[in-house]
Amino acid sequence: MNLDSARGALVQEGRELLAAMEEALLAIEDEGFTEERINAIFRAAHTIKGSAGLFGLESLVSFTHVAESLLDQVRTGELFVEGAMLSLLLTCGDYIGSLLTAVEDGSEMQEPNAVLRAHLLEQLQEYLDRTHSDPGPEIESFDVLELPLERLPGDSVSHQFWHLSLRLSADVLRNGMDPLSFLRYLGKLGRIVHLHTVTDQLPDPAGFDAESCYLGFELAFESTATQQEIENVFEFVRDDCQLHILAPNSRVEEYLRLIEALPESPQRLGEVLVQSGALTQAELERGLARQRGESLPVTPLDSLLLDDHLVPEPVMAVALNKQKNVEDKRAHEQVFIKVEVGKLDQLINLVGELVIAGAATNLHALRRDMDMMEEAAQAMSVLVESIRDASLSLRMVAIGEVFQRFPRVVRDISKELGKDIQLLVTGADTELDKSMVERLADPLMHIVRNAMDHGIETADERLTTGKGVSGSLRLNAYHESGSIVIEVSDDGRGLDRQRILAKALQRGLVQPDQPMSDADVYRLIFEPGFSTAEQVTNLSGRGVGMDVVRRNIELLRGEVEVLSEFGRGTTVRIRLPLTLAIIDGFQVMVGDEHFVLPLDQVVECVDLPPQEGRHHLINLRGEPLPFLRLRELFSIAGASPGRESLVVLQHGAHRAGLVVDHLVGEFQAVIKPLGMLFQKSRGLSGSTILGDGRVALILDVANLLQRASAYSVDTSGRPAEVVPDVNRSVMNSI
Repeated sequence: MNLDSARGALVQEGRELLAAMEEALLAIEDEGFTEERINAIFRAAHTIKGSAGLFGLESLVSFTHVAESLLDQVRTGELFVEGAMLSLLLTCGDYIGSLLTAVEDGSEMQEPNAVLRAHLLEQLQEYLDRTHSDPGPEIESFDVLELPLERLPGDSVSHQFWHLSLRLSADVLRNGMDPLSFLRYLGKLGRIVHLHTVTDQLPDPAGFDAESCYLGFELAFESTATQQEIENVFEFVRDDCQLHILAPNSRVEEYLRLIEALPESPQRLGEVLVQSGALTQAELERGLARQRGESLPVTPLDSLLLDDHLVPEPVMAVALNKQKNVEDKRAHEQVFIKVEVGKLDQLINLVGELVIAGAATNLHALRRDMDMMEEAAQAMSVLVESIRDASLSLRMVAIGEVFQRFPRVVRDISKELGKDIQLLVTGADTELDKSMVERLADPLMHIVRNAMDHGIETADERLTTGKGVSGSLRLNAYHESGSIVIEVSDDGRGLDRQRILAKALQRGLVQPDQPMSDADVYRLIFEPGFSTAEQVTNLSGRGVGMDVVRRNIELLRGEVEVLSEFGRGTTVRIRLPLTLAIIDGFQVMVGDEHFVLPLDQVVECVDLPPQEGRHHLINLRGEPLPFLRLRELFSIAGASPGRESLVVLQHGAHRAGLVVDHLVGEFQAVIKPLGMLFQKSRGLSGSTILGDGRVALILDVANLLQRASAYSVDTSGRPAEVVPDVNRSVMNSI
């Protein structure tokens, strides 16, 4: 077994569980307490503890065990969730996350924050001490472990209660389960009238294993709950136990079948059932007589009474030490992705079809049947394209993976700022490449923090302007024109155009008489060090962040724009390609050079009449359309052909044309990065290898459309700027 890989899986699973735990805690805070939510939180903590125990991560196990004990008290109704406890549990989740990070870095033997750990454990213990000093009614009901049988006169005792038979597996303690916690939780649904501990499986002292469990329980339980509700109590231990439930007023024959199904001797089980009040002695004897033709002698049993500490601390310490497997070398970073089984099945089926098509192609090649070989090659081409799509879909994940961290961020920052801010998330199921998801977290965090600090006003300011007390922040994602669009919107004060211009003039970023559109002005906030904040806060105001946002988005071949209305709010819109690996392209030629355009951004192709387009503007069906000539843009030598083609492109709401010599057609392009010398070349987003081995440049449509809009206002007929002749150099550098 590869322990590095297993530890990486532990860290990934732990973080997913912490995210689920945080989501449930925030749901309790916003929408109220439910058993389903507290069970989800308990399940997350319990699973993290159990997984950590497998690797001997004692620090993680011991801390999570205390948090789990508190959650168990909440499950059983001994403690009630309130605001301070929610904040404590959220902070505990953050600390557990830091322990997981230490495991990932191979530094789990070092305590990441000893002061915080001690503080959290002290607060957790304060809550636990409340239940020990002032036990609630559920705790009192559990004292029936040491109470004698409550007998009622006559046969009415026999069938008034549920009867539960519970046999625990030997590994239940090793798996981190506490059997008594489930019995306490059962007491929340009713009253345990009688509990008998079965110890028949207890070995001799010489064969006793402190880590194994040898216990079973027979319970008489008074409750109005349904059988399903009772079974749900033991949900977390179902794989480690044998559970039988008999309803009140069950027939004697059902109890006899229960006796046959259990591992203990019928005599001893019969006595237990009689003691619990499930059966009278007469009913038991008559039933056995009918079943076997004889009555069985009954011998008395000694009961084993347990206190609340079923697993003493020394025993648990031995178990943890035995499980511990110290690993000194640094763990290598592992990246995992969950894949839907249906996607894998589809890919495997396509590969199978490709194997068959390949065999057919080889056969036709041996027979030199060119017609059949051409048909087989076309079939293989279709299959390769399908396999490409299926393979890329394996990397596609929902952007909700990023969005799910922001409810907690909004909660904490709004409390820090003293603002009431509500978060609305839409489009969380929109999918994009996994590599982009991981690199989007930081840019979105900067944007959200700025929106909360600078954008959304305080409650008093909002009331003054006629707005509601509660501010609104929205995260939205959707697909558009082969791209994914992510929007962060707020209903705050909006951007102040005059204030931004004044700051830009002060820093020399613009000239006093320079005409600028709103989009140009708002784009200034992405300049390094630019800030209009009057005061520096813990969140923002230092001019750091938004330039990082733009730089990170551009590294993903994306763009970011700002839409704002003063006094009404601001929207920051990020537009990204769906994938960074393979695209459906449209191949064009200028001279002898090949270029590729993303097919999703190609609207149409039309012939360009020779007399049209002298000023980089054409009338296309009654509407003006700016355009660029690739020959001029890349300084490609040679004369233009007599008949040029215009490729109409669209990126978001912007549309422009690109004049080329020849249209080649659709093409699947495997994106290759440019050399270090040309990575920052504007207008290029990468390169690809053609079928004949030549290199084609992939054009950045967003940048080209911006240039086309700028060129269209130049009446000289020449472009305002010319891209150097880098085409040959780029090809040589790949």
